[in-house]
Amino acid sequence: MRLFAWLGGRTFASLRNHRNYRLYFLSHGVSFIGTWMQQIAAYWLVLDLTGSPLAVGTLALAQLLPVTLFGLPVGSMIDRFDVRRLLLVTESLSIVAAGVLAVLTLTDAIVLWQVYVIAIFQGLVLVFGNPARHTLVFRIVGQDDLPNAVALGSALGTTARIVGPALGGLVVALAGVGVAFAVNSASYGAVVIALLAMRVGELRPYVPPAVQPGLRRSLRVMASFVRRSRRVAVAFFAVLALSTISFNFDVLLPLLAGETLDSDADVFGLIASVFGAGALCGALFLATLGKARIRLLLAGALGFGVLELALAPQTSLPVICGLLFLTGGCYLLWGASALAALQLAAPEHLRGQAASLYMFAFMGGAPLGGLLAGWLTARGGTQLAFAVAGASAVIVAVVGSAVMLAGKPAATGRVRQPSLSEGEG
Repeated sequence: MRLFAWLGGRTFASLRNHRNYRLYFLSHGVSFIGTWMQQIAAYWLVLDLTGSPLAVGTLALAQLLPVTLFGLPVGSMIDRFDVRRLLLVTESLSIVAAGVLAVLTLTDAIVLWQVYVIAIFQGLVLVFGNPARHTLVFRIVGQDDLPNAVALGSALGTTARIVGPALGGLVVALAGVGVAFAVNSASYGAVVIALLAMRVGELRPYVPPAVQPGLRRSLRVMASFVRRSRRVAVAFFAVLALSTISFNFDVLLPLLAGETLDSDADVFGLIASVFGAGALCGALFLATLGKARIRLLLAGALGFGVLELALAPQTSLPVICGLLFLTGGCYLLWGASALAALQLAAPEHLRGQAASLYMFAFMGGAPLGGLLAGWLTARGGTQLAFAVAGASAVIVAVVGSAVMLAGKPAATGRVRQPSLSEGEG
């Protein structure tokens, strides 16, 4: 019994120690579920309007292209603002965007181009909102509890992958996609309320750098941050490659359900939830471990690739569900480990830029990856798409391991803090 109590204490340390994190955690749980409901509805809507796998991939392009274009430059801006206030703005804009989409759909006025335009707008909001959210977590829990908080946040997101798609599939089947959009609009309100209820005095204070860097200097400092640490470089480039080529499940899972399995939204919700269940188990494992390790990232990438290769030829729903569960666990190993590693390696004045760096790595190549996944599925079905994704992930794991073995890594995983003047020549 003491062992279970100890494990539980370690697993949920951030929730136990920080009232503001409890507010953050609960409100984002509501919001994440709403987001996944909208994702289910939006992809299903596009597939229903067009019947085209490539159109589904284009929706992913519209959502994530702003991250590709602006993800890195925005990082230099995040560190200049109160991230709590910035999140109040981004969450309010998200309420409006999802609400407009709901009204257009419920009134049968929706057409394809409107879905794409609203997706681009939501992507622009995401460019500012995501790094601000990650930076706020650090200012809530501090350095010691950050790995635990990142893992718990990942657990929260993956729980939403279980609940959100299941609810989304049910709502779409019973009430239509417009209602799912309306529920998502309302869910952002929970985050706004939580941000207003936080005790500002308990947040870790932010002291801005003495010199506010311009865009060019900020990008040079960020490049120096990546270049000076083998661990940071491996984490960044591994996540960039994996997310671009191997992790296009938002596109592939609806196609797996609709094309390969010849099923409807209920099966889509099921397989997405099973993937989320596996990711949840991986997140709870990392939360209990409470550490950020590059070898966990590389092991997760290797397992992720092998499982995708095994998934490629499958047409049996039970087998697919079993493989997706394991794949979800491996995804969390590489995703959450990379985020914690980058945040912990960053000096104080680069926290926002480190969060933007991770967001760019995780989402920056996704527009190209979404189109690639859609094109590969159109050419050879999801079998070809999963085969290419799996082989790429295995290559990433092998190359990353070789890079880490090529030189002795720093004992603490830290890097010398680059100054704002570095890279000026």
